Amino acid sequence: MHQNKSVTEFILLGLTQDPMKQKMVFIIFLVFYTGTVVGNLLIIVTIKFSRSLGSPMYFFLFYLSLADICFSTSIAPRLLADALSEKKVISYNECMMQVFALHIFGCMEIFVLILMAADRYVAICKPLRYPTIMRRQVCIILIIFAWIGSFIHSIAQIVLALKLPFCGPNLIDHYCCDLQPLLKLACMDTYVINLLLVSNSGAICSSSFLLLMISYFVILHSLRNHSAEGRKKALSTCTSHITVVILFFGPCIFMYTRPPTTFPMDKLVAVFYTIGTPFLNPLIYTLRNAEVKNAVRKLWHIKIASKSK
Repeated sequence: MHQNKSVTEFILLGLTQDPMKQKMVFIIFLVFYTGTVVGNLLIIVTIKFSRSLGSPMYFFLFYLSLADICFSTSIAPRLLADALSEKKVISYNECMMQVFALHIFGCMEIFVLILMAADRYVAICKPLRYPTIMRRQVCIILIIFAWIGSFIHSIAQIVLALKLPFCGPNLIDHYCCDLQPLLKLACMDTYVINLLLVSNSGAICSSSFLLLMISYFVILHSLRNHSAEGRKKALSTCTSHITVVILFFGPCIFMYTRPPTTFPMDKLVAVFYTIGTPFLNPLIYTLRNAEVKNAVRKLWHIKIASKSK
């Protein structure tokens, strides 16, 4: 760690300083976080124990839900605790761990969304070769690469964060530790580090978003040749995927592809992709997906039937 570091802890200013509003923040985010964990756990359990959801799309959805739970857990519990406490202190090491967790699971979400788009592309544009291309072993290897890629990205963020010397003040104008708010506190010229941050996180967000939008455009374009029934099913799946992609990447691109300036809406935008998207994902994927809904119903019927015996 950096030798000039004299700051051993930071104070998170959170979303608001008003005690009344803090109680509201606590209630709202407790509902969101509980919904995120329950919703995503429901998807994980359903996919794990349901025979009808064995396709690669659900294999990837399993990991998206897992990343969602971990991603929001790296932020929400801390935010909830801070909303009720007088002094919102986070130690230097905890802060660095939060940066690491935020980026490894956030990056994992990005990679899984790309894999889901690739899966839909092969399923719709190359249906005959789909079983050979998207074999189980291939899907497992792709997920392993996604974890490795996320880990490398997160390590790069941590290396940048550890290079920053902090000699006071130690007030972070945010509800979690991330590189942008930390750059403002560093007692050094952060121009180069911000450039590296934009070229790392910013490039991952922008290029992934572009790649995803192009792939979905190609998929939707190729649906012209499908039957009405096939087109309807594929459209339903793709629109839910596109919704998730826009909700997640819009705020990410806004946060990570710009010079180190602060906007008043920064925290709200961050709330959207750190708390909002993990909460909405299970809703979007289950409400728009008949297979998942049926599998959930079947599972609970089996559970209730076995209990009543």
